[in-house]
Amino acid sequence: MPGPVETSRTVTMVPPGGASRVAAAADPGEPERMRVFRKARGARTRRGRQGGVRAATLAVVRRAAAARGGASVRAGAARAEPAAHAAHAGHEAEGTPRVVRPSRAVLVGSVCAGGLAVMAGMALYLVAGTDRTPPGPAEHPATDRTAVAHTAPRPPIVPRSRWLGSAPPSQPPARYDDRVLAVFVHHTDTPNAYDCADAPRIIRDVYAGQTGTRQWDDIGYNFLVDRCGTIYEGRAGGVDRPVTGAHTQGFNHRTAGVAAIGTFTAGVPVPRAMTDAISALTAWKLGLSDTDPRGGVRLRSSNDLSRYPAGTTVLLPALAGHSDGYMTSCPGAALAERLPEVRAAAAHLQGRS
Repeated sequence: MPGPVETSRTVTMVPPGGASRVAAAADPGEPERMRVFRKARGARTRRGRQGGVRAATLAVVRRAAAARGGASVRAGAARAEPAAHAAHAGHEAEGTPRVVRPSRAVLVGSVCAGGLAVMAGMALYLVAGTDRTPPGPAEHPATDRTAVAHTAPRPPIVPRSRWLGSAPPSQPPARYDDRVLAVFVHHTDTPNAYDCADAPRIIRDVYAGQTGTRQWDDIGYNFLVDRCGTIYEGRAGGVDRPVTGAHTQGFNHRTAGVAAIGTFTAGVPVPRAMTDAISALTAWKLGLSDTDPRGGVRLRSSNDLSRYPAGTTVLLPALAGHSDGYMTSCPGAALAERLPEVRAAAAHLQGRS
């Protein structure tokens, strides 16, 4: 009959048949644990095999911890090491067999798992299961991109009441478009040698000529700029609204008309303050529709007397001269030559590169 198999800290009884098992002594105080423990019959408990399982399990945990890193990994390894060691706990005297009651967690690991592969899998589960780090931006690149609007601050604008006088005539309500996509530059064809303080009177004279002789309902220009760079509100309806003007025959819709006070034919100096003001006004007004002053826009002619037949859709500069839409010498060769500079300055004010 085979005798006991000795180990350094316990004696495991080997009954006839040769299959080693731990003695199943009942513990009346923990019947539920005892019932779970009885499932361990037939499990191998040789220290050599258990020690190998423990060493292999800890090696897997340590390799996983080194690969993944983090506090959660160290916590998983800390839990796994006592679990693997618990199968050897509870032996007080060498050569004295006693009942070992591992915790439920150890029973599941050592009895139900029954091998190195499952123990290693449990160790990896402890490590991987505690890693709840959200995926980084490289794994989920942002796709919600918000378009950047190119706007510019509104420059100071003198209200029309400053030049209109105390008794303005009655006139019909203003008409509006949905937006402003282009600005047409004009000159008033009036003398240049004026004092800037006299600009309101000059604008009032222009208004009288257009509403009197031409019988328009209001001044045609949406804005006027004097030689000192002061911007005046022209046509009624609100400077920040897309008011339909009367400045460029055939292309008054979706546009704004800006008149430089003076006459700027070839060779006539154009004041820098004036072009700077036109740049600031253009940047702000076109910025409301996020239109690039250096680009082109498609507009449809509404009048056969324009440069293009009615109904024709044409590509025009977003900052254009009067002559781009109508057969005229306005705004004068000298001012027309400055328009590329005005376009670039307006785009810069909108924050465009």
